[in-house]
Amino acid sequence: MDVPANAIAAVADHGGSLGRARALFPDAPEPWVDLSTGINPHSYPLFDLPATALTRLPEPERARELAAVAANAYGARSPRHVALGPGTQILLPRVFSLVKPGRAAVLGPTYAEHARAAALAGHSAIETRDLSALAQADIAVVVNPNNPDGRIVSRTDLLGLAVALRRRGGLLVVDEAFMDVGPEDESLCDDVGQGGIVVLRSLGKFYGLAGVRLGFAIASEDIAGRLDAEFGPWSVSGPALEYGIRALADLAWQEQMRRSLAADAARLDALLAAHGVAVDGGTSLFRHVTNADAARLFDCLGGRGILIRNFSARPRALRFGLPGGESEWQRLGEALRAWREAGGAGHAAPPQTEDVR
Repeated sequence: MDVPANAIAAVADHGGSLGRARALFPDAPEPWVDLSTGINPHSYPLFDLPATALTRLPEPERARELAAVAANAYGARSPRHVALGPGTQILLPRVFSLVKPGRAAVLGPTYAEHARAAALAGHSAIETRDLSALAQADIAVVVNPNNPDGRIVSRTDLLGLAVALRRRGGLLVVDEAFMDVGPEDESLCDDVGQGGIVVLRSLGKFYGLAGVRLGFAIASEDIAGRLDAEFGPWSVSGPALEYGIRALADLAWQEQMRRSLAADAARLDALLAAHGVAVDGGTSLFRHVTNADAARLFDCLGGRGILIRNFSARPRALRFGLPGGESEWQRLGEALRAWREAGGAGHAAPPQTEDVR
């Protein structure tokens, strides 16, 4: 069966699409084990929604309650610093539109959507590995912890960058989608009142509720107010309000889940190491690998119905999410064993230094 070139490119460039995975590996056994997204496979427990969450327009009071819960969960000074949106994917172009079209610089290699969204807002966008180069842009974007390698940029460095940008009328956007499992003392949520900083958080990764589509822009009161006004009174659906309020307030679940994810990440490291695959970065939601045999490993696992994340611009890099249950752990172990027994080169590749555009 011939696979269209655009379908292959889509699988290489984006994780989480089983339709694309089936196009690339049409004979793979199902159900698929999707390890390509970095989404928590142990989602926040589902619960029965009140009927009004579906049958009535969302109440402004519930939106205000969610903003208050989010401010407390993320360490923002007040609910007035929190703007709600239907996922950070939708928030990104609005945030980039806060600055008149100019130059956007994204600290990479990272999630490609930031540069695309900046271009949609009229900016010329580049990706760079040089943090200092971001100070010359009109909008600077840092993913912290970074996707896909888990890199952390210190709060001190980010605040210094924000000062440099603010002097020029620029904006620092920090995507903290994975900060729920990162070092919270490096978060900038408590610093947005200084101005010129927008922090993005979401319910999709740590809480495993990507389909709810709920995101937050944490910023100075004037920026948060402007974003709220642009989105209007019903920017977040009734079900998203209910899940956001309950999940963000559930501190016991959050603490237990962080411990569980750390244990699973250690287990994944050990499993990969047992088959000669060294982990060189990541968070407790995903692990990053640089391997000389990455392309064959991706194909070997894909042919066995296990989708991991590969990167067309960095052919030696892979990202592994966490298996969701014992059957998935077993299938991953068997696929790794098959790759190794078929001559898989389980050694790390030299570091890659080229820029990823």
